[in-house]
Amino acid sequence: MDKWEVGKLYDTYAQDVYRLSLSYLRNTQDAEDVCHGVFLTLVEKDIALFPGKEKAWLLKAAANACKNHLKSFWKLNREELDDRMVFADDGDRELWAIVGTLPPKYRAVIHLYYYEGYPQDEIARILGITRTAVQTRMQRARNLLEKELNIP
Repeated sequence: MDKWEVGKLYDTYAQDVYRLSLSYLRNTQDAEDVCHGVFLTLVEKDIALFPGKEKAWLLKAAANACKNHLKSFWKLNREELDDRMVFADDGDRELWAIVGTLPPKYRAVIHLYYYEGYPQDEIARILGITRTAVQTRMQRARNLLEKELNIP
């Protein structure tokens, strides 16, 4: 894939890749690194993407890169910086803060379903898990959010 095509993909999907990375990592600098790394991979490895499946591939690559980053020695042995995301209002900021307390595997499915609008089948493909696992993670995440929000 040439640099011009990657540039077009970057202009179109960089915000989506960044938001997913931020939902996993909860750190703007790390999310930016992962986002840029995903697009650099396209250039360096000359990957050919199927038309219409570019976004899914980019999000899957971002999810995998985030998982690797979370397991890294560097990530495990440093303090988190405050992440700053653009929100429509303070209610969104508060809700994102509560979603941010979820474990990464739950945060990812919540982000992809509610923020990105993906159906459960597509989330399963992006994250490399079964649809049943997506449903289970979503239910567990919802239960955790209900407890956190004190919803009876």
